[in-house]
Amino acid sequence: MKYFTFTLFLLSLNLLQAQDFYDLNTIQTIEITFAESNWDQLLDTEYAGSGAYILAQSVSLNGITFDSVGVKYKGNSTYQANQNKNPFHIELDTYKEQEYDGYTDIKLSNVAKDPSFLREVLSYQILRQYMHAPLSNYANVFVNGTLIGLYSNSESISKKFVKSRFYSKKNTFVKCNPPAGAGPGSNDYPNLVYKGQDSTAYYAAYEIKSDKGWQELIDLCDTLANHITDIEKILDVDRALWMLAFNNIFVNLDSYSGGFTQNYYLYRDDSRRFLPVVWDLNESFGRFSMTGSGNLNGTTAKQQMSHLLHENDTDFPLIQKLLSVPMYKRMYLAHCKTMLLENFDNGSYLDTAEELQTLIDAAVQADNNKFFTYNNFVDNISSDIGGGGGPGGGATPGIGNLMNGRNTYLLGLTDFTNTQPTISDITWSSSAPIINEMITVTASVKNENDVYLAYRSDVEAAFERILMYDDGAHNDGAANDGTYGVAINIEAALTQFYIYAENDDIGMFSPQRAEHEFHNITATVSNPTVGDLVINEFMASNDATEADQDGEYDDWIELYNNGTTSIDLEGYYLSDDAADLTQWAFPAGTSIASNGYLIVWADNDELQEGLHANFKLSSAAESVFLVNAANEIVDEISYVDQTTDVSFGRFPNGTGNFQTMTPTFNAENNGTSSVDDPESQITQIKVYPNPAKSEITISAEEELSILSIYNLSGQKVLEAFPNQVEVNLGIEQLANGMYFISVLTKEKKVGVYKIIVEK
Repeated sequence: MKYFTFTLFLLSLNLLQAQDFYDLNTIQTIEITFAESNWDQLLDTEYAGSGAYILAQSVSLNGITFDSVGVKYKGNSTYQANQNKNPFHIELDTYKEQEYDGYTDIKLSNVAKDPSFLREVLSYQILRQYMHAPLSNYANVFVNGTLIGLYSNSESISKKFVKSRFYSKKNTFVKCNPPAGAGPGSNDYPNLVYKGQDSTAYYAAYEIKSDKGWQELIDLCDTLANHITDIEKILDVDRALWMLAFNNIFVNLDSYSGGFTQNYYLYRDDSRRFLPVVWDLNESFGRFSMTGSGNLNGTTAKQQMSHLLHENDTDFPLIQKLLSVPMYKRMYLAHCKTMLLENFDNGSYLDTAEELQTLIDAAVQADNNKFFTYNNFVDNISSDIGGGGGPGGGATPGIGNLMNGRNTYLLGLTDFTNTQPTISDITWSSSAPIINEMITVTASVKNENDVYLAYRSDVEAAFERILMYDDGAHNDGAANDGTYGVAINIEAALTQFYIYAENDDIGMFSPQRAEHEFHNITATVSNPTVGDLVINEFMASNDATEADQDGEYDDWIELYNNGTTSIDLEGYYLSDDAADLTQWAFPAGTSIASNGYLIVWADNDELQEGLHANFKLSSAAESVFLVNAANEIVDEISYVDQTTDVSFGRFPNGTGNFQTMTPTFNAENNGTSSVDDPESQITQIKVYPNPAKSEITISAEEELSILSIYNLSGQKVLEAFPNQVEVNLGIEQLANGMYFISVLTKEKKVGVYKIIVEK
């Protein structure tokens, strides 16, 4: 659809700008000012007591100052009362409503366990390719004018986090860390072992962050223990398998997969499934040695740690029970192999590590409170470093030494040398399907036993997995010709799908990062031409832009009359449901003047005074239809991933294509946005060839800082940090289709360009 392309064109810009506080290429500057000179003693006292925040006179973030801010020390083994550099938790809105770049909570880790300073930031950067995980970078932290040191700065897993990733924030939310802290001698571990129906048996191991949820957590543990065939109803199994694969491949043992089975969150989304989120990666890459069944002493033991660790251990039911299901085990092996090939076998992780090391080199040298020497920092990217305390401590493996050896060891095992299915030539029967049309998806598959298609029409829903056929009866060509097919009904403007194939030994996904990435099919109900009456602008996530007559910040839709006469809207309808185009009728007497505007609040509250439709807009993905008295679609718009307090409207006003913009509520659209400053745009850039097969070249007159490629769902699928004016970027792993490449230069100029991949 003509406007869908434009949606993602500017969506990429929004994604780039929204992540400025966690920009990997920039060290943040955080300055905390306390009125009291004994601020450290005050923080220590609260840490040992109630754990409450103390009042900071101000906190400055990159030169922007906020007064009256809550600050406290955080952490378990990384906090010590007698050390100068402790981890911080800053809460901007403890005393006043204030935020920075949309964030209120700032979590700063003191890098007490990591000579390389790389483990947390690098691990999150890689993990985000496979599941939702916090953004993370670095910050220099000052207190009362004195540099405390360089910290890792990682996004808080808060209600804001789950809302932005999972589209809700009011459901059961569990922090899987013992409230009193984990450590040797404790048996209170959040390992999801079923302990019966008494919720008090779980209090010491988990912390509920929502208003309620103990029974739902118990139900998850019960399902794992006693009803594994029903597990997909209550757990996002694919996301759990990615987490377990990550923990194992990266030797991230201060996690569910290690001695304390902790450092993850569970959020239950609106589809009623728990979604795991990984947290606290400061001891990733083998820094923590306790497996829960012994200690891994020495780098060789960590290199050769079993990829099936805890497969038969009842104290780790998330591993033991999931891997007992043959399909889940094959999926797990496929995810492990993908991580190995995409990061370690090709050496790309070391390229990123070296870039980060160069970025922070001067800051590490200036950090007089660091826990290791500067030479340790330089060497630990490749060489083992002795020393260091805390649970699971001891020598710290060199990241390259550990992972190069681990990659070689694992890829030499039978589970990964077994022949893997291949999936290619994915097509669907209609290039421009109509909503409610049945289409056939086909793919060529080799070395397979079974092939499945998983699809959904709502980005908030679970994927539905169905069998594909090579029997000649499913529009798949001849029987047994290696082409599989299955028919699906296109129920909405956007359908997301992936294909999974398996044999007796291992599985294969397409895309290989599914379910985090997927293929997209876009559809339409009709393709109306621009007429007199149009949908002109709308906002699907209104937090503080315009309020209705009752002071509520609801979603809104703006109509515009391009004509020269007034239009009577009696008999007209608005809808967000293709199956019910007469969902909401305009009240009798409603009209729109020539060159006039009309606002409809999409808040599902018809009892309020004024025009209030009986539906709400989803910020994730939706279609909106304007229908006349003859039940003809006058105008429609489909969209994905809307940004809070940013509208989507026609430019030029009333006639142009849709684009993100600064809201012009009930007024002429001017097409401006926060990234439309001409001084911030890249004026000379080349992206070629286009279409491309395996490689593209990006060149500019300015040094290229960050290159990010997004798919049509706005997911980042590739990222590079060239720091040069021209770069050749391999795109072999990208499936055929349309993508957008966001470019950021050293001078903070931005540009977004469409590319087509055709192989």
